[in-house]
Amino acid sequence: MAVEGAMKCVKVLHYVLLLAFFACAVGLMAVGVSLLLVFNETVDKGTASGVLPVVIIAVGAFLFLVAIVGCCGACQESYCLMVTFVIFLSLILLVEVATAIAGYVLRDKVRSEFSKDFRQHVKNYPRQNHTDVYLDKMQTQFSCCGADNYTDWQKLPLEPKNWVPDSCCVNVTEGCGLNFKVKDIHTEGCVERIGAWLKGHVLVMAAAALGIAFVEVLGIVFACCLVKSIQSGYEVM
Repeated sequence: MAVEGAMKCVKVLHYVLLLAFFACAVGLMAVGVSLLLVFNETVDKGTASGVLPVVIIAVGAFLFLVAIVGCCGACQESYCLMVTFVIFLSLILLVEVATAIAGYVLRDKVRSEFSKDFRQHVKNYPRQNHTDVYLDKMQTQFSCCGADNYTDWQKLPLEPKNWVPDSCCVNVTEGCGLNFKVKDIHTEGCVERIGAWLKGHVLVMAAAALGIAFVEVLGIVFACCLVKSIQSGYEVM
């Protein structure tokens, strides 16, 4: 009876963790989609760093499906489904660790690619394509101007020279970037500004990643207990 009671408790905790898995899966997919939208505008899709958001989305979707398998396995007390759940969850944990390591190793490369692509966007700005909308949005959101600083705009072959996009202005109004005064615009470059913003969110992302990994480890442990219980023929619920 004591063993049966313990297994009931483990099964309840397993269901609670499955709810956490569903939440983590949705969170991972949301983060991946957000990064993908940013990377599509700033980083070449063919690079290794551009693939990271896709990996995060895939891991989130796979975790969602694995959580469904774990739920079905626990409900039916299926040895096969629970073993499958443990194996797949272990694989997900390994992929997440590999992704975290890759993200840490490639952090400087991502910054370099972002800087290079942002400069290219600045050069393409006068062509009146989707680039100008993207740059205006970035400069307004992060209160920055140009890649390195506002003088990047003076290097473009445009007339007049004393010009920056209106999105560089402290108070954005139509035509405020023409014949501007330095005190009336943001002078810091967007590469440095956005880099600082990302650094400020690294600890939050790291804490979230550790939390997800911890939940997954607990899920593997409880699932293994249920597998052993099912294999031994205990009536869990």
